[in-house]
Amino acid sequence: MPVPENSTVARLLRPPNSFIPDNLSIRPDPPGNPRQQWRHRTDDTAHRSRLDRTPHPRLPWPVTSPPTAITIGSFDGVHVGHAALVRAARERVGPAGRCVALAFDPHPREILSPDAAPPRLTTFDQRRRFLLDLGADEVLRLETDRQLLGLSAEAFVRHVVDEFAPVAIVEGDDFRFGRARQGGSDSLERLASVMGFESIVVREVDIELADQSIVRASSTLIRWLLEHGRIDDAARVLGRPYELSGTVVRGDRRGRSIGFPTANIDPASMTPARGVYAGIATLSDGREAPAAINVGRRPTFRGVETRVEAHLLGLPTSYGSESAATWAPIEGLDEYGWPIGLRLVAWLRDEVRFGSIDELRAQLARDVERAREALMECA
Repeated sequence: MPVPENSTVARLLRPPNSFIPDNLSIRPDPPGNPRQQWRHRTDDTAHRSRLDRTPHPRLPWPVTSPPTAITIGSFDGVHVGHAALVRAARERVGPAGRCVALAFDPHPREILSPDAAPPRLTTFDQRRRFLLDLGADEVLRLETDRQLLGLSAEAFVRHVVDEFAPVAIVEGDDFRFGRARQGGSDSLERLASVMGFESIVVREVDIELADQSIVRASSTLIRWLLEHGRIDDAARVLGRPYELSGTVVRGDRRGRSIGFPTANIDPASMTPARGVYAGIATLSDGREAPAAINVGRRPTFRGVETRVEAHLLGLPTSYGSESAATWAPIEGLDEYGWPIGLRLVAWLRDEVRFGSIDELRAQLARDVERAREALMECA
């Protein structure tokens, strides 16, 4: 007997890549019923966040997904505390399970109080990459708007359960959710017992800084450390060097005129304290190069705006020289308009105003040599 095309059985028998209507969601099994049920949503006014559901390319999840553990947050910076959440989610579902991170984007404060919003440590693309590296199978953008932020704590969790039918939701002990941050770990535990998932609360992660102080890992702490140029300590909290991302743009071209051409960067993430750093540049084509990086106002030229400039070392230009006095574009790349990442490895010196171009040129030569030495020590 043929199966009706639109029947529940037919939908369950569809191949993994079949189209799934947006108004369908998987509900947890009711007690005593071994089979998941499909249910049409009848409330057309219910909030549906716009999720970027691009899966990890190696794991195209079928309709009947494996056990899913969810962790939710802004994940700005993706530090060691966030790593603990992903690790706990993975441990809950095992290697065959599905670990999903839902990342608010933009940060809720950018919607509710834009003037008080913290500077971003990471773009969404960076967060996706870092969370996948930590073991998440999918990182989905939870687009933040006032409608989503206006949901009650219960409605927000119900929304997540409707979308993913998780066996567990994993959060830190300071996780807040729902309208006016009304939900916390206690309310998540209560909702878990009602909605049929496990609530797992991960304790804070403490880090010892260079001065031997013990601090709680947080995005706020990382911002403070970067503001004060303490990139070594920021790396301890992040679990890796801080990576500033941006786009290469046209600058004043002064560097090339004195023998030190730079890539001028329009930053998409937070800039650290003004000064000179040693780092690793990641180019848009995947190549990496050591770099001497300046963050500052160029006081020798009476600049007023803080800029980020990177003098890349060891990459051939289209003219075959890596240190030509006349700038040449990096071989294989356009002169401007491409994305770049700068991993800050070591702080070299404060920003200084020099009395002459010759003094500046001599100091830049020393900066380049110190950058090479610092990067070799860290290799």
